[in-house]
Amino acid sequence: MRNALKVARWEIRRNLKNKTYLIGLFITPALILLFGFLGSLMGEDAEISSSATVFINDEVGVYDALKETVDAQELDWEVQQTDLAQDQVDEALEDTEDTAYIFINQEALSEGIVPVYTSDTIYDLFTTELMVLESPLKSIQMAALGLSKEQLAKVATPIMFSEEIAGEDVDNKEATDDESGALEEDPFKQVVPGIFAGIILFSIVVAGMYIFQSASQEKKDKIAEIILSSVTPGELMQGKIIGYFVLGLLQAVVLLAFAIPVALWKTDIPIIEYLLVPETLLLVFIAVIGYLLFAALYVGIGATMADVSTAGNFQGLVLMLPFLPFIFATSVFMDPTGIVAKVGTYFPFTSPGVLLMRLTVMEEWPWVEIGIALAILVISTAVMMKLAGKIFKVGILMYGKNASLKEMWKWLRA
Repeated sequence: MRNALKVARWEIRRNLKNKTYLIGLFITPALILLFGFLGSLMGEDAEISSSATVFINDEVGVYDALKETVDAQELDWEVQQTDLAQDQVDEALEDTEDTAYIFINQEALSEGIVPVYTSDTIYDLFTTELMVLESPLKSIQMAALGLSKEQLAKVATPIMFSEEIAGEDVDNKEATDDESGALEEDPFKQVVPGIFAGIILFSIVVAGMYIFQSASQEKKDKIAEIILSSVTPGELMQGKIIGYFVLGLLQAVVLLAFAIPVALWKTDIPIIEYLLVPETLLLVFIAVIGYLLFAALYVGIGATMADVSTAGNFQGLVLMLPFLPFIFATSVFMDPTGIVAKVGTYFPFTSPGVLLMRLTVMEEWPWVEIGIALAILVISTAVMMKLAGKIFKVGILMYGKNASLKEMWKWLRA
């Protein structure tokens, strides 16, 4: 293990001196910060342009009710009364911005069509916001029919549908409703730890891909023999896995150091509080085991290649394995208890990603399924480490060509 740690330190130092790695280390967080800043500026611009001056020509005495509704909905409208006639509107709106005239008379209420005139430039949501005036106008319209206050209240009350499952216990239903309500009140409580673990998994897996390149490059430069004169193939492989794991964590730390402050700045979500829960440890553990599985695969396959540029179809498919869960992401998020999600949970190469997606959206975690999946993942990782060690031992000293599947099978059986 001492020699493996020496190899790990060597890989870390070598990459920290690499300009390409350092640029990649900081460019992604910098882009996140840049987009967050630009988004803030755009948001401020949108907020400035979402105000309007609204003139109301009221002939039925509904102005006060309309203004009260606008204030209650907190619309950014400056509401004023006007005696301007409809045939004078075009002239009044000339050379104006974000201005509207609304004409309310008995004919408009009877026909249910209220004339609204706007300037050429007015923000897009204005037409949608106009719909808040429907309620007070509808009340005036129904009052004209002679309905009492009780009848008006009944008509104004929307019809709600309450769905119940036959035979379901009332107490259990109420408890479920309470849990659902709690989730709706705090929808990010489960999402934040899942995103945190996902960033860690993505960062260390991406860093792990460099193992693929590292082993191949050492063969191309013909320095593998020099390295193996001081350490065993097993120690070299372990050192690479440990070294790139640390580099991946470093990348995750830098990314989170940028992302968390930006998220705190842009939202009111108590991110730190949501991260300091036991569930976060489990999600991070899943991410780490997932890295070890893919790292073993990468280091073994990387040792079979004469050059990265000559990678065949098989090696290319291996590189894409960590991203396989994204193919099923829609099915998993839409139905986290469905057959696709469960199969993905138990298949080793999709298990880390699918588990993180499922546990992020599920209210109650299926602990039995989690236990089985983790057992399969740990055993698969141990087996993959052993197999990768056999392939690495032979492949790292083979020059001139990429190893075929047949040759790798012979090495495994040896």
